[in-house]
Amino acid sequence: AAKESVCETSQTRIASCRRARRKGARGPRARGSSEMSSVEAAKEQAARAAVDDYVSDGQVVGIGSGSTITYAVVRLAERVKEEGIKVVCVPTSFQARQLIVENGLVLGDLERYPELDVAIDGADEVDEDLNCIKGGGGCQTQEKIVASCAKIFVVIADFRKKSSVLGEQWKKGVPIEVVPMAYRPVMLKLEALGAEPTLRMAKSKAGPCVTDNGNFVIDADFGNIEEPQLIEDKLNATPGIVCTGLFVNMAVKAYFGEEDGSVSTREK
Repeated sequence: AAKESVCETSQTRIASCRRARRKGARGPRARGSSEMSSVEAAKEQAARAAVDDYVSDGQVVGIGSGSTITYAVVRLAERVKEEGIKVVCVPTSFQARQLIVENGLVLGDLERYPELDVAIDGADEVDEDLNCIKGGGGCQTQEKIVASCAKIFVVIADFRKKSSVLGEQWKKGVPIEVVPMAYRPVMLKLEALGAEPTLRMAKSKAGPCVTDNGNFVIDADFGNIEEPQLIEDKLNATPGIVCTGLFVNMAVKAYFGEEDGSVSTREK
């Protein structure tokens, strides 16, 4: 299992994110009042700690997707302005690209930068061995491609995402991107593997959720996943599956913002 540790973090981290917004960096805003919720504060603390520890001048950085990564981009923009570091950011989704552009960071791509120094991304769940379930936002394919191109892959999350085994906390299943014409055969094959598959439907349009790549997403509930590599191998051998949300043996460290204002870590 990964090694765990806890480090105290200053409460000024929350205030500094607000200062960054006043200076022009764009990120999530407080919900309902001037005070951030404990979950949002935890996301920010984990994100800022990872950016401070792993990003340095002259790097090419993979930028993940989701709500937690927004805080990482805000911190990165803050460091660029305050410290003068120069970084190139490679996005994992349309959302990530917009965050990079809106915060005035240098936008790159894998065609020009096929090898990255570090990739930072969120996760829906992280187990004791740093295996992850990702894809709650439907971006797992590009996220996995970018993570695979990085020398170091770091995960940031709040305290709700930490578990001993995958499936313990995240109950929505493993997100699987599939070619649209194959979604029904793939669902039948997932059932044969013991999963309960559900075609993810869009929130603000009629019909299925469509990824940035023009594909569908099936959420496959395997229950608790004791052997993620075995399931990953079986899914990857299924025609019609583009990519799964199982990130097995990819992350080297995970940061978790805790309710008490600290940041805990797991690392290999």
